[in-house]
Amino acid sequence: MPATTIEVRTTYSPAEETAIIDAVHAALVEAFRIPAQDKTLRLIAHEPHRFPCPPGKAKPEAFTLISIDAFAGRSLDAKRALYRAIVRNLELLGIPPDHVKVVLREHPTSNWGIRGGQAGCDVEIGFKVEV
Repeated sequence: MPATTIEVRTTYSPAEETAIIDAVHAALVEAFRIPAQDKTLRLIAHEPHRFPCPPGKAKPEAFTLISIDAFAGRSLDAKRALYRAIVRNLELLGIPPDHVKVVLREHPTSNWGIRGGQAGCDVEIGFKVEV
């Protein structure tokens, strides 16, 4: 159920973009135990001058910002596992670990309108959030 945005500073091929999306999604499935079919991610490629990179990066074009909005309730261990899995998966695609920033925002289920306009707290989502 998380809504995830991946922002990059370079142009990737469609296959590379798909691999990045799949790498982040695989980390969410692994660490947050969301259903594999629950895939709400988007990738936005910025012109480098519109998306400054923190200084000191060896490959500034590879800087990647991942913003995740999720139901509140995951443990600190699950969050740590998520951050590690994202970095590990993206490193396999050539993105250095220190070039990845993850911002996790947690929201109460009552702040989500899902499945035809129902409040998230009124819906059985089909998986456990407290992992």
